[in-house]
Amino acid sequence: MVSRRTQRVAEQLKSEIARMLLEEVTDPRIELVTLTRVDVAPDLSHALVFWSSLDATTRDRIEEGLESAASFLRRRLARQLSLKRMPELRFCYDPSLALGSRTLALLRSLSDDEPA
Repeated sequence: MVSRRTQRVAEQLKSEIARMLLEEVTDPRIELVTLTRVDVAPDLSHALVFWSSLDATTRDRIEEGLESAASFLRRRLARQLSLKRMPELRFCYDPSLALGSRTLALLRSLSDDEPA
């Protein structure tokens, strides 16, 4: 079970990381990224940051950029948030947006094929 504290920390991390990716990170590999959720370990030792992108062709490039920016983001987060321990950030691709988009396209094609 996730405690209220870890949920609050996860939401803070998600919000701040999203802001930093938009405003502070200049790596050209990181573009059009959506953070879907953040899971924080109960002891705050690490945080899994789940991300997605609608463009599947750039997934590897984005992943490399996020891994490269992880230490920068962690240092900036340590200055921004008042936590005793700043979790190590790990980024993990979340295919849910791409799968949802593909499902909607399939549903649209089925409704277009129906006879009137």
